[in-house]
Amino acid sequence: MMARIMIVEDNALNIKLFCDLLDAHGHETRGVTDSRGAMATAHEFAPDLVITDIQLPHIDGMELMRRLRADPELCRVPIMAVTAYAGEGDDERIREAGAQAYVSKPISVARFAAAVDALLEEGPLPAPDEDAEGTDDAAPPQARENGAASDPVPPATGKAGA
Repeated sequence: MMARIMIVEDNALNIKLFCDLLDAHGHETRGVTDSRGAMATAHEFAPDLVITDIQLPHIDGMELMRRLRADPELCRVPIMAVTAYAGEGDDERIREAGAQAYVSKPISVARFAAAVDALLEEGPLPAPDEDAEGTDDAAPPQARENGAASDPVPPATGKAGA
């Protein structure tokens, strides 16, 4: 399945790696190296999937994911986060910010490709009003295991992170 995939990553070598890998799998990619332009690019490019680094200058990946989820035109686009720092509680914080999946750097090419395929198979998220029937559990669906820690994540400790 060919998809439009936007990659937000400040490292030029990483963005080239991700784009080359996804292009080789038949996808159309758009790289964004400055997170300040990510929302405008997303509106113009209309991606089927957004892949974002967490550690970005200016607007970090967590904030970018929150902005994507709050945008009526982009809120249904699946998001995969990529992080070099997978510490305690990160899984929970990354998912709460809006990602359906995340992979840790250095990435395993096979695991990265499998996570992309799983998110594309799942397709767009339900519209916010499709989920909420008077409940507070309108969380986005979770992608299958994709390289993140597979052990249960303990409750957040209140420490600042990500």
